[in-house]
Amino acid sequence: MAFNIRDIDETQAPLLDHLVELRSRLMRSIFALIIGFGVCFYFADPILGILVQPLKDAFPEGEGQLIFTKLYEVFFVELKVALFAGFFVSFPIIANQLWAFVAPGLYAKEKKAFLPFLIATPILFTAGASLAYFVVMPVAFEWFLGFEGDAGGLEVNALPSAGEYLSLVMQFILAFGMSFLLPVLLLLLNRAGIVQREQLVAARRYVIVGIVALAAIVTPPDPGSQLILAVPLLLLFEGSLLLMRWQERGRKPDEEETSEDAPETASSKSESSA
Repeated sequence: MAFNIRDIDETQAPLLDHLVELRSRLMRSIFALIIGFGVCFYFADPILGILVQPLKDAFPEGEGQLIFTKLYEVFFVELKVALFAGFFVSFPIIANQLWAFVAPGLYAKEKKAFLPFLIATPILFTAGASLAYFVVMPVAFEWFLGFEGDAGGLEVNALPSAGEYLSLVMQFILAFGMSFLLPVLLLLLNRAGIVQREQLVAARRYVIVGIVALAAIVTPPDPGSQLILAVPLLLLFEGSLLLMRWQERGRKPDEEETSEDAPETASSKSESSA
């Protein structure tokens, strides 16, 4: 059997085309992130003011301040704020580039199955981040500031630094945002056949313990924020089980149709062969 080098070149061509397309998609995503970072860095002070608002509301009116103990601390805080906000601003473009790269390799049925997860991801993340910003952080900050007072005749005042406060806010937002993606993860695993609904129902008690432990790890050590995260996660878990049941009911008619078509196809083949 003759070995033709041209055959190797033809098989390598599609791979090279995919790599070139992947490179162009990545460059567009990075370019969008850089533009978003630049725009958000210009508005870093107003964005930081928005992030500081829950702490400002937790302090008594006219009191409270953010300090910095290093000369470069606020500059790096604004860089982090710009990068953090720039990613959210550029995420629609990044997600669009990801979908444009993956979609051509999917069947129409697979596109319909995958597209809802791509749409639900930013919605659920935004819902979790909003819960953290509007509900959890005000409650947690008021609880933290409740430790102000006297200790052994000395006055104890809260003087949070800008860098530590931003790290705490990012921890809140990312923890709640990523935790709210639990339904997407469970439904994808169920769709791929890795996890079955019956297995999750049987392991419900262990899931509850895991959710409570996760809430205790990813949130600051106050019971209020841990409870506010654990309860929505439990509701999202139960909602995922309901969606799995709905998906299974939708699959059964398709399976029945394919099973009914199979004998007809076999009989038609036998008739044609006869």
